[in-house]
Amino acid sequence: YGTAGFRTKAELLDHVMYRMGLLAVIRSWAKAGQTIGVMITASHNPECDNGVKLVDPAGEMLEFAWEGLASDLAKAEDNDIPQQLDDIIRKCEIKECQGKVIVGRDTRKTSPALSTAVLDGVAAAGGQVTDLGVVTTPQLHYMVVATNTNGGYGEPSLQGYYTKLTSAFNQFMAGVSHKGNYKNRIMFDGANGVGAHAMKEFNDYLKDSLEVEIHNAGSGVLNSGCGADFVKVSQSAPAGLESVEDVRCVAVDGDADRVIYFYRSAGKFHLLDGDRIATLIAGYLQELLKQAGLTEKIRLGLVQTAYANGSSTDYIVNELSVPVACAPTGVKHLHHKALEYDIGVYFEANGHGTIIFSEHAQTLIKGSSSASKLQLLMDVINQTVGDAISDLLVVECVLADRGWSAEDWYKQYSDIPNKLMKVSVKDRTLVTTKDAERQVVTPAGMQDRINAAMAKYNRGRSFVRPSGTEDVVRVYAEADTQEAVDKLAAEVVDIVKEVLA
Repeated sequence: YGTAGFRTKAELLDHVMYRMGLLAVIRSWAKAGQTIGVMITASHNPECDNGVKLVDPAGEMLEFAWEGLASDLAKAEDNDIPQQLDDIIRKCEIKECQGKVIVGRDTRKTSPALSTAVLDGVAAAGGQVTDLGVVTTPQLHYMVVATNTNGGYGEPSLQGYYTKLTSAFNQFMAGVSHKGNYKNRIMFDGANGVGAHAMKEFNDYLKDSLEVEIHNAGSGVLNSGCGADFVKVSQSAPAGLESVEDVRCVAVDGDADRVIYFYRSAGKFHLLDGDRIATLIAGYLQELLKQAGLTEKIRLGLVQTAYANGSSTDYIVNELSVPVACAPTGVKHLHHKALEYDIGVYFEANGHGTIIFSEHAQTLIKGSSSASKLQLLMDVINQTVGDAISDLLVVECVLADRGWSAEDWYKQYSDIPNKLMKVSVKDRTLVTTKDAERQVVTPAGMQDRINAAMAKYNRGRSFVRPSGTEDVVRVYAEADTQEAVDKLAAEVVDIVKEVLA
C-alpha cells in the first residue's frame, strides 16, 4: 500500500478489494464510527490496471501507520484473515461500533466487479455502506468530509457537491464586470473517463458562466492518447484536439484529480501545467489578501515537489515573494506540508493539487467585509483533495478577474527546458532517496555520477526516483537549451541502467 493505495493489473485485485472492505470497517471503528471512503481507481494508469485506496474522515489519505497494516492484510493467507483483523484491533486498541463506509469507482470495465468485492468485505465485517457507483475520486473525498461534518462542509450528496462549487463560481464570475482578454470558453479532454461524466453534470449548473466543449468523453480507450498525463509527458495535444488553435484547452486524468491546461498558437503547442496553475493561484491569492488588509494576519505558502520547473520556483519567490517549500512526490506529502501555512497552495507538476485554508484563515476571511472574492473562492475550491474540475473553475475565476487569455498567463515566466523519462527496472525499491527525493541514497555512487552529468550543462539539474505506482525509475532533467536537456536526460537514463543492471 503506497501513495496511490494498491495499484496493479486488475485481475490480481479481487481478494485485495475484499480485504480493503474489511479494513475500512475496522478503520471506521478506530475513528469512533466516522465514515471512511474506499475509491476503486487506477487514475492515469492504462485501462488494464486498477487499484484501491482508503480515505480517512477528514478527506485525507489513509494514515501512514495503517499502510503497513493494509499491506499485511492484503498478503495474508485466507485462513489467517480473522487473526490479522484481531491483531489490528488489539494493536490499535480499537473498540467495536457501527462502522460506516462510502464506496466509489471509476469507469474501468473491471471496476464494477471489484466494487462488489469491496461491498462484500464491508458486509462481512458488519459495516454500513453507501455505494455511490461511478464518481470521480474528488467527489468521493467530498462525500466523506461532508458526511463526517454533518453537512458543515457541504450537503453530503453529489448534487450538494455540484451546487456548492458552481453556485460560488457563477456568483464570482457574475461579479467580474471587465474580463479583458478572457473568453469564457474552453475545450475539455475527459481522458475517456469519469471526468467527462462529471463535466457533463457540471455543464447543467454552469449556465452562461463557462462554455465547455467536451472531447474524449468515453467512446475511446481510457487514458490512451488523451488525458492530463498524456498531455504532460508527451507535451502535445490529445486525440481530437491536435489541430485546435487559439482556444484554451483543459485535460484531466482517468479519475479527475489532475488537471493540465494547454493551447496551440501559430502551430506551436504551449503547456500550462501544475507549476503554472500553482503560481497563478498563489499570486492571485496574495493580491486578494493585500486588498483585504490580511497579509500580516494570514500566512500564505506554496508547496511544490522536485519536479517543479526551476523557473516557476524563481518566479514565485523572487517576483511574487511567496514562501516556497519542497515536499516528496505524492499528494499526501504535499498536503501535510501545506498544513503548515494558513493558506497552503500545493500542486505537483502533473496537475494534482488544491488549496487548503486553516480555521484561523477561514474565520478572518469570513469576517472581513473586504474579502468577498476570497469568500467565494473558498467555496469554489474542493479543499479535501486535488480536484481537477474544482481547480479548473478556480483558474477560470483568476483568469477572468485578471482579464487574461491563456497567452497572457503563459507569458508570466519562461520555463527552463525540461524532460521527464522513465526506465523500466526489475526492482524499483533498489533506489532510495532523501531531501524531498532530490538526492539518491542507494545505490551508492549513483548520485555522484548524476552530479557529474549535471555539472556539464548550464543550469543543469536532474534527479531520479522510484515510481510509486509502477516498476520504473523516473528521471527528470532541466538545462538551459532543449539540446542540452535531451543530452543530460539521456546520460542520467544510461547511469540508471548501468548502476541497476
